[in-house]
Amino acid sequence: MSILDVESFRVLFAQEAEGRLATLGQLALELEAAGNDEGIIAAIFREVHTLKGSAAVVGFGEVSGCAHRLEQRLEALRSGASPVSSELVDALLQALDELGALTAQAVGGEVAEVGLKPLTIPTVSLPSPAAPAVRPPAGAHDAGVVMVPLERLDELIRLVGESAAAHLRVGRLLWERLGLEPAGIPEFSELSRTLNDLQERTMRTRMVPVATMTDQLHRAVRDLARTLGREVAWEVRGGDTELDRGVLRQLSDSLLHLVRNAVDHGVEIPEERVVAGKPPQGHILLHAMQLGSEVVIAVTDDGRGIDVSRVRSQAERQGIETAGLSDEEALQLVFRSGLSTAHFVSDVSGRGVGLDVVEASVGAARGRIEVRSVAGKGTEFRLIVPISLAVLPCLVVAAGDQHFALPMHSVILARADHAGDTAHAEERSAVWIGGMPVVVSSLVGTLGMPSTPPAGPVVILESGARRYGFQVDALVGQRDVVVKDLGQLLPRLGVVQGAGVDPDGAVLVVLDASGLIERAWRSGAAPADSPPTGAVREPPPAGGVILVVDDALTVRELQRSILERAGYRVRLASDGTEALAALIGEPVDLVLTDVEMPRLDGFGLTEAIRSHPALANTAVLILSSRASDEDRVRGMEAGADGYIIKSAFDERGLLTAVEQLLGSRG
Repeated sequence: MSILDVESFRVLFAQEAEGRLATLGQLALELEAAGNDEGIIAAIFREVHTLKGSAAVVGFGEVSGCAHRLEQRLEALRSGASPVSSELVDALLQALDELGALTAQAVGGEVAEVGLKPLTIPTVSLPSPAAPAVRPPAGAHDAGVVMVPLERLDELIRLVGESAAAHLRVGRLLWERLGLEPAGIPEFSELSRTLNDLQERTMRTRMVPVATMTDQLHRAVRDLARTLGREVAWEVRGGDTELDRGVLRQLSDSLLHLVRNAVDHGVEIPEERVVAGKPPQGHILLHAMQLGSEVVIAVTDDGRGIDVSRVRSQAERQGIETAGLSDEEALQLVFRSGLSTAHFVSDVSGRGVGLDVVEASVGAARGRIEVRSVAGKGTEFRLIVPISLAVLPCLVVAAGDQHFALPMHSVILARADHAGDTAHAEERSAVWIGGMPVVVSSLVGTLGMPSTPPAGPVVILESGARRYGFQVDALVGQRDVVVKDLGQLLPRLGVVQGAGVDPDGAVLVVLDASGLIERAWRSGAAPADSPPTGAVREPPPAGGVILVVDDALTVRELQRSILERAGYRVRLASDGTEALAALIGEPVDLVLTDVEMPRLDGFGLTEAIRSHPALANTAVLILSSRASDEDRVRGMEAGADGYIIKSAFDERGLLTAVEQLLGSRG
């Protein structure tokens, strides 16, 4: 065996060890919950034994020796001489940390600290062509799984993106030079479908389930709870929800911070919880779900909640005026740098790594973070991020003889109508959205490009709590853009997120909404109290009352946020029974309901609404993850006016459906 072969096998061992150590950590936590479970003990023994043998084969004697010593300790556990206890699991987890540190050192990486380690996402594994296309959980070692370096996947995605761009160029040439409509050529259409399928499948090779990191979060919750004298139950829902590996990696530290905060500042000690009428054991839930092209990851605790009055007090000390803020608005101040509600500094929080860093990290993943809290009931942080960073749905606009791409998740509205009535930025124009003025600047002016003031459509972008309008020359269309990070090539251009390729082969600059809005504000524009002469005034929406019914708190709150921003009044219910009681007490204009709920599901709720004389004319829109034709037919047969699949959900589509239903029944 050559030296090159040895090095290659050592890399494979590093990948295998990472998965096996993750599995061992999960098994140790399961053992603590299950007690003396012979099946779990045997699985732990097998994993350690296999890891020992693999390390010996590639010449990592110290790693093999450490695994052997751990194997000897496990003999007492397997024989029943040592009963399972929290203290024994402490020792087992500590030994696994040491084994991980030695492995990292052996393969030439940095030595990991013993104790709580930074979160890692396992190496991407692909099923072989003969294996079913189901991703194995972290630590699985099926024969049908092939380890692939991430760099090769990125290169594959780049090549597929370039092939798609070349395909578009061929289509343009067919029309321009031969007068042939590409869509009318069967071979061209077939190639289009094949390339689209190839792009989708290559993108999925980067996807990993959220569950690949939840065991490490569980470990962090478990260890900190024991240190602080808390009793905490850990729960994960939607662990099979998939995200781009790069997105999940960027969120790992943020999620670690949030779950540790939930233990440290959220969950009370058992005695305090009992006095408050709660069970002594607290509860922390991580809930992940896909909604359209985004994934929502919520971290919820049932602890004491955030003290809004203390948030206000801390903000006032920083010179922030809070008198005019509602409690919900004041709560968002927890994301400001330097603002902490902790009463004392510990090694968990208060060391300068606060929620402002979490917000910045989520923003770097092109996402946003929201917080809800009820005093004495608990707190929920929601991270809303795009599924992938490599392919980005964008609105392509023309401005100053160039094309630019604006990420669709930041686009609130693109107005092609009334374009000639909108004054340009130098006149401090505004459009009215939802009864509120939104300042408009020219995109070319914001970018500092020489150009005559545009007189075309206005695109409204949103970043955090800020909205801003940018006037462009034309709306070119929507496209999925394969985004290439520009790295250090353009270090000073905070408005540039990356670049793709236009169908004509030109570089397509992808702009960053947050950077654009920040630059526009710094240029001196200010919000107008009333729309200036020449600006488009959009009348306040007629609105209506909508009842949102879903047993998932995250989904309810997300839908409420979308609908309230659009001018609707929103009421909430957690299942069909609660919704029906609320409707009988006070009817609404539209019911937006999930299907799978306790007590009375969405189908039953719809049937009950249609059979009730006073409610029969209420519009019903089903929003469900159940995507089969049978479920859709059942929903419509029950009396629903519309059926939206959660995986195809987006804000714009939801509002369009709501507007159509309310308009048709107005």
